[in-house]
Amino acid sequence: MIDELHVRNVALIEEATIRPAAGLTVLTGETGTGKSALLSSLKLLMGERADAGAIREGADGLEVDGRLFVRGGDPDGTVVRRRVESTGRGRVEVDGRMASVRELAGGVGATIDICGQHEHQRLLQVATHVDLLDAWAGDAAADALARYQQALHAARDAADELERVREMSRAADGRVEEAAFVLRKIDEVAPKAGEYEELEETLPKAEHAEALLRAAGEAREGIVGDGGVEDALSDIVGPLRDAARFDPALGRFAETLESSLIDIEDVAAGLREYQDGVDFDPEVLDRLQARMAQLQGLLRSYGPRMEDVLERREKAVELVEAARDGGERIARAQEALDAAEKDLAAAADALDGVRAKAAPGLAAAVTEQMAFLEMGTAELEVASERLPRAQWTSQGPSKVELMYRPAAGLTARPLRKIASGGEISRVMLACKVVLGNADSTETLVFDEVDAGVGGATAVALAQVLARLARTHQVIVVTHLAQVAVMADAHYVVTKVGADVPRTTPDYRDVFLPVVLPNSLRRINPGLPDVAIEQAILKMSNIDAGTLYQKNEVFNDYLQSGVEVHFYDGKEERDDIVYLLDYKNPMNNSFHVVNQWTFVEYSEKRPDVIVFVNGMPLVVFELKSPSREETDAS
Repeated sequence: MIDELHVRNVALIEEATIRPAAGLTVLTGETGTGKSALLSSLKLLMGERADAGAIREGADGLEVDGRLFVRGGDPDGTVVRRRVESTGRGRVEVDGRMASVRELAGGVGATIDICGQHEHQRLLQVATHVDLLDAWAGDAAADALARYQQALHAARDAADELERVREMSRAADGRVEEAAFVLRKIDEVAPKAGEYEELEETLPKAEHAEALLRAAGEAREGIVGDGGVEDALSDIVGPLRDAARFDPALGRFAETLESSLIDIEDVAAGLREYQDGVDFDPEVLDRLQARMAQLQGLLRSYGPRMEDVLERREKAVELVEAARDGGERIARAQEALDAAEKDLAAAADALDGVRAKAAPGLAAAVTEQMAFLEMGTAELEVASERLPRAQWTSQGPSKVELMYRPAAGLTARPLRKIASGGEISRVMLACKVVLGNADSTETLVFDEVDAGVGGATAVALAQVLARLARTHQVIVVTHLAQVAVMADAHYVVTKVGADVPRTTPDYRDVFLPVVLPNSLRRINPGLPDVAIEQAILKMSNIDAGTLYQKNEVFNDYLQSGVEVHFYDGKEERDDIVYLLDYKNPMNNSFHVVNQWTFVEYSEKRPDVIVFVNGMPLVVFELKSPSREETDAS
């Protein structure tokens, strides 16, 4: 869940902060005010690639900060920061440490889903329909798909191996003599793994054995021989020991020299062992040199490395055996392929079975949501068609496609061919509502979901979004007043300035903040301001669970008034603050608010909200500026 979003220098936004509600948050504003910049900022938090073109004119970089609470994550929340410089370089920080865009996308980004015009277009791509079905089926489909993909990979490997063996058999007749020659030449030398490297180390010692023995002998003689280093040090240490009786400092020097004398004696012993280990044997030297010459000959012919020589031998053996075995290798490869294809067919049947079992449930759930969205008797079906084996892909062996039935008596046809833009938007919303309960998404963001929607459909859309907000955090960019009045938090995005305009989102309460208290004072003349304030506070903070439960509480307030407990001076009082004056209707205040809605980027119509005593109670939509009839909700 997004707790707070702070944006700086993104497109038209110089600096802005929004704090989405846990339920439904609405962003409204005229076209071009910068609502899409806020969505771009959200996408940066989700781990999308940054674009220097999104930086505000005149700024040297953009910055987006967000605090999110992820289910099962840190109870103190996760803080994400994205910075993008004008050079295009970007930085990602998660909880103060550097992170990658991929890490961000796989972490908090996986808990947010943005549904906009691009997602509506994806619904027209048949290849994406199977993903919707698998998301609905959950772990069962994921496990079956993983087994199918593993079997498909094994079958492809087996087919490649069969083709390789057949190609080798076809080429064997012309190349077998050459392979046999190579095999014979290498086997005459019979190189072993690691032999050449070992010989490279031992041969120089054998070739220079006399020089090595002489050097070691002369060094040892210089240490232990008459007048050598050992005798010289001993002669020095003795006098120092005697003099140390008078000055202990000389004793320390004597100890140091004695320690050096011990080290020198160890060196002399080591040189003696080295001499014993060096064996000068001309016959051994000749044998090593001859072996090196053989190995180097193989390297010149089949190298440059001994690993290349051994690999060349393996290929030669394989080719010779292929010619010798005749069709036996092909038969074994064919048998392996047949077994792999059998396993693949079983995995394909299992995957199709899981999907076929889940498809009616998905279709029924989406159709139910479509009915809530005033789509009448329209239905969604999930069709599956088994493809020829050559057309199987990593997504599965069958083609899955969403079919749309506009009315109960009509034939279901491909959604991509017969659904209008408004219908596509509502079907996508229905899918999001259904799948939102089946995945790990915590925050759903909708953009342009109200395209082509109005009247009773707009009311239904608002109700579906409100119902979805009971289980998810929902953020909606809308032009519909019917949706706006359902919001737990409402931000109006405005643009100010001319040369380099600025976009600012302002929080709007659902009540008219000036009209409401004045109206309540007029209706309840005997009550002090503290009672009025208590009533408004209770209305603004109804704690009754779901939106529908809150509406029930609010309707009760409208009918019976708001019970308040307050202090009038030093006196403790209980009273009722009435929200409407039913006896004298003209004592109530009425305000009509228009909000222009753009439909299909051309037609404009005003949506109307009637505020009674500062409370939004009635919503109208005028079908067109020239028509008088309205739909009320």
